[in-house]
Amino acid sequence: MSAARTLRNLLAQDRCHVMPCCFDALSAKLIAQEGYDLTFMSGFAASASRIGAPDLGLMSYGEVVDQARNITEAVDIPLIGDGDTGYGNAMNVRRTVTGFAKAGCASVMIEDQLAPKRCGHTPGKAVVGRDEAFDRIRAAVDAREETRAAGGDILILARTDARHEHGLAEAIDRAARFAELGADILFVEAPRTEAEMRTVCAELPGPKMANIVEGGATPDLPNAALHDIGYAIAAYPLSLMAAAMQAMVRTLRGMRDDRRPDLMDFSELRTRIGFDAYYAASERYASSRRTPD
Repeated sequence: MSAARTLRNLLAQDRCHVMPCCFDALSAKLIAQEGYDLTFMSGFAASASRIGAPDLGLMSYGEVVDQARNITEAVDIPLIGDGDTGYGNAMNVRRTVTGFAKAGCASVMIEDQLAPKRCGHTPGKAVVGRDEAFDRIRAAVDAREETRAAGGDILILARTDARHEHGLAEAIDRAARFAELGADILFVEAPRTEAEMRTVCAELPGPKMANIVEGGATPDLPNAALHDIGYAIAAYPLSLMAAAMQAMVRTLRGMRDDRRPDLMDFSELRTRIGFDAYYAASERYASSRRTPD
């Protein structure tokens, strides 16, 4: 079954899927190993991990799709890729969707921010006009249909950041039009209250995604509440990145004072990375067998 078909089946379930977001192949493997059904490549976290820079449109299309390809090659669970603004005009959006599909993504997110985009929970973001926003999703859907005709498959996650500048009603109007154009999943970024979240889900059709940033604009509600509100996916874009950074900083500070950190056991670390699976597979080939310890 294709990754896109698997994602469709997940979205058909009556539940809100908890979706920890990854930033590289290793973080994605840990998410899969812990039994989560899907993941999202957080643009914020991927930019920090790959180029050590903030999520302000600094990563190129080529860098982003390469990061996504590394992740899909490492895990079997569906990956939603962050296609940002599509990296240009409508024709660039088409190329972005096609590229993410070829990279093995189950879905790609296309948003209506003005380029260069910004993290949805940071200041200074702005959106393009309605016509350009709708053209982006129209182009994404066209690319999806061409991908299907060629034997591939991908879903379109359409995002609007209009709440920040223009209010909730404009954001809902844009998302409703995205659905009419054929988007598979809708994402109204940064509603500020539970009441706003309920309005979003009540007024928009199809699967909706909530984006939960610890300390961000959207309330961090329990999963049961998110399901009751009407969300199909709850994305946590920075939880793993923040946890990893905190652990690394603590370890570095401890090493300076000659303190030994409390680390994952070396045996578990090797297993999770894949050493044991590699050695087991290599036993089939005499020239690749591990040298005895």
